[in-house]
Amino acid sequence: MPINGIDKIVYGVEDLPTCTRFFTDWGLKPMGGDAFASRFETLDGCEIELRLATDPDLPPALEPGSTLRRAVWGLSDAAELEALTQGMADGPDGKEITDPNGMTLAFRMTKRRPLALDGAQINSAGHLSRIDERAPIYDHAEPFKIGHVVFFCPNIAETVKFYEERLGFVVSDFYPDEGYFLRCRKEGGHHDLFLLKVPGGKRGLNHVSFTVRDIHEVFGGGMNIDRKGWSTQIGPGRHPISSAYFWYVACPAGALAEYYADEDYCTEAWEAKSWDRLPENYAEWAVAGGIDGQTRRPRAKGA
Repeated sequence: MPINGIDKIVYGVEDLPTCTRFFTDWGLKPMGGDAFASRFETLDGCEIELRLATDPDLPPALEPGSTLRRAVWGLSDAAELEALTQGMADGPDGKEITDPNGMTLAFRMTKRRPLALDGAQINSAGHLSRIDERAPIYDHAEPFKIGHVVFFCPNIAETVKFYEERLGFVVSDFYPDEGYFLRCRKEGGHHDLFLLKVPGGKRGLNHVSFTVRDIHEVFGGGMNIDRKGWSTQIGPGRHPISSAYFWYVACPAGALAEYYADEDYCTEAWEAKSWDRLPENYAEWAVAGGIDGQTRRPRAKGA
């Protein structure tokens, strides 16, 4: 059941104008809207839809307030889509099913477009990839796809089993009994989904990740979003698990949004590793509160 990745996400939001401004500043392409909804695209055609949280056509929310209401996954083979969705109900974005955590999932033929992009070449010991060429500097980010979604999940064993056995996901790395990084194909980026158990049995959205070209775009996008007045939670930084660079920003549509680049690429030869759930395994290094987009220096504590 080769799911390609996330094709679309649908938020239910309480303040549509503010959320529309956020995703415009975030670097997504506006695709129209009205008083009840706004739509955006990444460079490869992943869709982001914002709808009023009171819209009766939205599925139930995992948590109060603005949050993600539907995750749409794309396939490129019609026969495989038919096989995967046997017995599922019809929905506005394809056949639907609810996972054991309560999240509504939909499946459709992918609308993402092939995309040719060049990220920065890196010169490292023994590998001179950038010769007679300066590395790029970005004054803003333009995410090229939705990278992954992360949910708080109290019934984590049941939910992981659902994604593995019903949908064909593969565990890439894990915190035993507490957190599971899953990719939707045997070969692909490190994770399309992360499920995390936290004290108190909280259920809800942790963040949505938007993939950018390289570490330089992570920095450029983060400093631009700071100049636009949005608040960084943490970043820039680097995850030991997945090896990726990150920058997390408070998102008015729910939880956090992340700029993300340079994740591990896994094949069937990749060996899932058990990690201790420690701060140093979450972030090798990170800047709390971000970097001031004007001074280009870490924000002062409490600023």
